[in-house]
Amino acid sequence: MLRRDQHIRMQVHQLTDACLFGFSFWLANQLRVNPAVIDFFNFAVLPDHAFDKVVWLYFALVPVSPLVLESQGFYHQPMLGPRSGVLWPLLKGVGFVTLGLVLIMYSFHLFTPRAVPVFFGVISFSLIFLKEEFVRWYMSSHLAEAQFKRRFILVGIEREISRIRQELTERADHSVTIVAEVNLIETPVQQLVAELHNHSVYGVILSAKHTNFEQVEYVIRACELEGVEVWLVADFFSTQISRTSLDELLGRPLLIFRTTPEASWRIVVKQVMDVAGSFLLLVLGSPVFLGLALLIKLTSPGPILFCQQRSGLNGRPFTIFKFRTMVTNAEQFQHELSAMNEMTGPVFKVTNDPRVTPVGKFLRKWSLDELPQIFNVLRGDMSLVGPRPLPVDEVKRFENLSHRRRLSVKPGLTCLWQVKGRNQISDFREWVRLDLEYIDNWSLGLDIKILFLTIPAVLRGTGAK
Repeated sequence: MLRRDQHIRMQVHQLTDACLFGFSFWLANQLRVNPAVIDFFNFAVLPDHAFDKVVWLYFALVPVSPLVLESQGFYHQPMLGPRSGVLWPLLKGVGFVTLGLVLIMYSFHLFTPRAVPVFFGVISFSLIFLKEEFVRWYMSSHLAEAQFKRRFILVGIEREISRIRQELTERADHSVTIVAEVNLIETPVQQLVAELHNHSVYGVILSAKHTNFEQVEYVIRACELEGVEVWLVADFFSTQISRTSLDELLGRPLLIFRTTPEASWRIVVKQVMDVAGSFLLLVLGSPVFLGLALLIKLTSPGPILFCQQRSGLNGRPFTIFKFRTMVTNAEQFQHELSAMNEMTGPVFKVTNDPRVTPVGKFLRKWSLDELPQIFNVLRGDMSLVGPRPLPVDEVKRFENLSHRRRLSVKPGLTCLWQVKGRNQISDFREWVRLDLEYIDNWSLGLDIKILFLTIPAVLRGTGAK
């Protein structure tokens, strides 16, 4: 099934489930005041206006509940896959929604009997599961087959036809039926037109990886005249880590090869988290900022902040802010300590660096010198989570150009390298490996996990040496 169709199907299911959650909450309240239910369970009788104050919960429950199910992978299961793939995500999702409902009621002191959340959880789980069973039955029926199954002709060279046929069989896509196959090298386009007429197809799946583009154009034009869709399998080039997406520029179709997460609502949420989180940290940490600034000023001559050019997103230089932990002319003496460098690659790192001030050692141990980078996050130069930014001159000394891929996302205050024991990592290649692991597996959940793991890492005092 096309991603576009999957997205539409998911939106329909989410809208339906939102209505079912709202109905379940209403029904749970109605059952609690029903005389027959009260007598059966020996509940206390409630006044008629008992649930007036919980009406506004619908505005939170209805839109949020489908998002909770989506976070559990409920909408990413195959349409006719095993029931276990539906039951477990549904059970977890309904459990989280019910628990959230209880916490909201408790936090806002909303009067509600304990039976209502229990009724709500059981009813919502049952209704959504019955909906899934109905959809499963309907999609297996002849009516759905006539309505949703699409007939295609598979076009390409023999090797590519076999590959696509095998992948369609393995993934069991019930929305696609191959009714004929045409070898584009051996069969003229006129015969393809005849096959279109004979089989009354919805479209043509065309694989053009090793086919002349002129032949591809003939096929597309022939289908264009017939009003038949062409699905061009555009894997012309073999990529190792890039993900491919389709877009449009100036009315022309584009194939985009990217190794970073594409623009989505998740990226927007990450940006909102950066702005809100940095602002909150700035407000809450302002007394600490002032105290550390005064401590640095009184114990060491020179500026409070250390400013340096670092490589940001796509290598663009920006000025990073840190509390100064070294003597003012520290960078001038770095070449004299180059023989003591403990880090492989272009990065400079020395244990017990003689340039570090006594207060600087304390700040580095507890990572307090990094606090001014909250301003960098607020300015948009950095993110809360991302690969640590390196000085511009160190980036210029990268010997392996693949290491530059760590510059494809915004640098961050913390990262996998930070929480996995940065003082124990002396090989720059391992550092880069962790950064690329973060980029390739990025999710909002991973960001939140790294943020929580940063807290014990800081409390252990495993900051820079």
